[in-house]
Amino acid sequence: MANKIMSAAQVVAQLSDGMTVGIGGWGPRRKPMALVREILRSPLKDLTIVAYGGADVGMLCAAGKVRKLVFAFVSLDFIPLEPYFRLARQSGALEVMEIDEGMFMLGLKAAGMRVPYIPTRVGLGTDVLTHNPSLKLVSSPYDDRDWVAMPALPLDAALLHVDRADARGVCQIKGPDLYMDDLFARAAKKTFVSCDELVPTATFESGEESRYVHWERAHTTGVVHLPCGAHPSSCAPLYGFDVKHFKEYVASAKQEGGWAAYVERYVNCSEAEYLARVGGEAAVRSLPLPTF
Repeated sequence: MANKIMSAAQVVAQLSDGMTVGIGGWGPRRKPMALVREILRSPLKDLTIVAYGGADVGMLCAAGKVRKLVFAFVSLDFIPLEPYFRLARQSGALEVMEIDEGMFMLGLKAAGMRVPYIPTRVGLGTDVLTHNPSLKLVSSPYDDRDWVAMPALPLDAALLHVDRADARGVCQIKGPDLYMDDLFARAAKKTFVSCDELVPTATFESGEESRYVHWERAHTTGVVHLPCGAHPSSCAPLYGFDVKHFKEYVASAKQEGGWAAYVERYVNCSEAEYLARVGGEAAVRSLPLPTF
């Protein structure tokens, strides 16, 4: 059996300038933040980022890593506008493709199915078409209607965070929502996954455990064991998102030299040091899950 375990640095070494990188999770939920921090420590630049965005997008924008952003939203949820994304967007620093959440999902599905587009009624009669003139309409061969042809969103690489994984790349998510992580995995040439817990292969032999496996291990290129690697985003059912940390992060965007200070404290260090600086593993795992 292939052993796909690697380090975060080895993951980033497989990325290159100009790549299209999909980042899984949803807003402040189950983002592969430890892998994002590793990108922040690297010289990577000119990336096209594809995400239902949160602080992952904001941090990469603040660091000048993003050339183009394909997104449906960028939010911290309880803080509606991600501050560093907002600064980049308002300054015109980004090329953007802003689309509806459902269109985004269809773009990932099309890429995973290896088809150039999926027709949809989503977006018809809206400003999504006005602000994305590259989107085309197609005529149906079955009736006289036109449909939006949502183009595929193929990814050079996808970065995901999961609850548990084994060395073969079998990944398990037990949270209440998979989001679109399985679609990201299938849309990407390479998928790199960080996990809170690295488990033996035998863990997935029972039906009760294997039913939380949502994509084939062949889609997983590499596995990085990074306990609390989603912090400050949540990883339900293991821990919630860190409201105090997010507030500190948001406040930094309003301070002179705030981003540099945040980077010095939380990025220019090892992941073990990062975890210690945010209170330690026990503190992260005690963060309450959000209630909706």
